[in-house]
Amino acid sequence: MKRASLATLAIAISGSLALAACGGGGSDEASPSSTSKRTTTTTAPVLAPFTGLPDPSGASQGRAALNIKVSNAPEARPQSGLDQADVVWEEVVEGGITRFLAMFQSNSPSAIGPVRSVRLTDPGIVWPVGGIFAFSGGAKYALDGINKAPVVLVDESRAGSAMYRDRSRQAPHNLYGKGDALFAKGGTPVPPPALFTYAKEVRTRSGALPVTAARVGFNGSFAVDWSWDSASRSWLRNAGGRPFMAASGKQIQATNVVVMSVSYRGGVGSMGAEGVLTGEGKVLVLTDGVAIEGKWMRSSVSQVTRFVDLKGAVIPLTPGNTWVEMPDVTYAVTTTAAVVPATSTTLKAPTKSTAKP
Repeated sequence: MKRASLATLAIAISGSLALAACGGGGSDEASPSSTSKRTTTTTAPVLAPFTGLPDPSGASQGRAALNIKVSNAPEARPQSGLDQADVVWEEVVEGGITRFLAMFQSNSPSAIGPVRSVRLTDPGIVWPVGGIFAFSGGAKYALDGINKAPVVLVDESRAGSAMYRDRSRQAPHNLYGKGDALFAKGGTPVPPPALFTYAKEVRTRSGALPVTAARVGFNGSFAVDWSWDSASRSWLRNAGGRPFMAASGKQIQATNVVVMSVSYRGGVGSMGAEGVLTGEGKVLVLTDGVAIEGKWMRSSVSQVTRFVDLKGAVIPLTPGNTWVEMPDVTYAVTTTAAVVPATSTTLKAPTKSTAKP
């Protein structure tokens, strides 16, 4: 029995070898399946909505916008946190001075301020983005306005430990907010809509004029100069002939500067004046070393403002932070062309506002 089993095994082995020999290239024929091309899926990078920059951590996708009022009084300078804001709006308030509304979403500074009070122009700025609105307080008419906006209100009386007074500075320019603590105060934890359209790559923009600087003619010492810095590919902010510095020791810089001329209902600089942010008006966009003239358009307060060039095409911004200047329509806005000798061109103010009340 053992002998028969061995014989059977020998025959089986011989048959297997014979089949393998006949197959010859069997292993080669199977190779296509083992070396077949693999399909890879590329995931688009997550972009922060207020800057258009990649956000590898995804932090911007899990929180709302933080909108906070910041003083621009000389006594409040240098301010904290403005150099980390995604977007900063500069509006005219009583007396012709200016005040900031800073928007944070991709960054969360530990100190933001000095925090100041709400104004009637603010609801029109924050309405499309929602989120949290942090401020020190305000007059009844201004509070009535912001109460209608779809934001979570956090003033000093409701902030708790999210705001504090810096005793080394004199009130009222010593109230500061903590980014993380204010984010935790409310707002649906979803990203706001993008405020601007961004260029996917550097390209020639229609109607673009290379410039070295631009001036926004706010009143007196509040006039602002933005100068192009090719090394950092950004616009450097100057005021009163000096660099406008943040408390961090860095000069304020912006990837984009959007100058939208607006009408102030009630009279620019008057108590209770309100910037009219619906309708349309002139705009000058500074981005990537060029200036583009056009107009801003917004049909309702709930919609995001559109910025188009003189041919009606959307003006694409460069991914990065943005400052939005809102001078009155009577204020001069000038640019210095990047030619030798340098010449100055003026963006003429319209004789009558095109903004709808």
